[in-house]
Amino acid sequence: MANSTIPISDFQLAFTVLLVLITGGISALLRLGLLKSLIWGTIRTFVQLTLVGYALTYIFKLNNLWLVIAVVTTMCYIASRTAVRRTPNVPEFPTTLAFLSLLASTYLVGTIVTVLIISPTPWYSARIVIPIFGMILGNSMNGIAISLDRLYGEARSRSAEIEALLTFGATPWEAIRYSVREAIRTGMTPTINSLMVVGLVSLPGMMTGQILGGADPREAVRYQIVVMLMIAAAVAIGCLLLVGLSYKKLFNQDGALQSFILHSRK
Repeated sequence: MANSTIPISDFQLAFTVLLVLITGGISALLRLGLLKSLIWGTIRTFVQLTLVGYALTYIFKLNNLWLVIAVVTTMCYIASRTAVRRTPNVPEFPTTLAFLSLLASTYLVGTIVTVLIISPTPWYSARIVIPIFGMILGNSMNGIAISLDRLYGEARSRSAEIEALLTFGATPWEAIRYSVREAIRTGMTPTINSLMVVGLVSLPGMMTGQILGGADPREAVRYQIVVMLMIAAAVAIGCLLLVGLSYKKLFNQDGALQSFILHSRK
């Protein structure tokens, strides 16, 4: 099987506007209020991906280790800020904790995958490292945002129980550990669900992209297995680190629940 992609011309790419018109028509018909966001999102998609395409072409040619590290670290920072913004129920949460959690999980899992499993030459090959790390970040970002939001939600809904445990002499960890487990479980659930139905309900992006590029489906499946398992590991580590670093922010220096948790209690 020839390893070649079918090129898409500018004229053919313009036809994707039809898809936007369909989506926009549904939004307008049902008065969902999403038309403006859809148009703006479409424009950003075209501009951002076009610029990324040119940037990656340059980065792949240079294939410099420090440049790759700089790019991946920047991606981690952007992902951490996005994850925090997706949790409106978490007041004044510092991006630093989210950044450190994503940085650690991404570099740990990504390095294992690229160095030990894929083993490109050189091992820091930008063409391999950046897409792999990008897939890890995209999924980890969603996972930590969900788990962080659930942690604060659990603390609010169970604040009376947590206060009672603290009153009877429990440590903050002993009082909050059930909420911590629920937060990590919630953050990992979408990834676990994907593992259950992959190949049966959908053909994921990595596998589909390789098949469209002319790769042998059996080889594409191998890569997709690696991707699914690395995402699961990265999400688990990221959620564990972030929730583990964050639960202490729910308590003040005296070991009592913070006022913003108590004031939001229904």
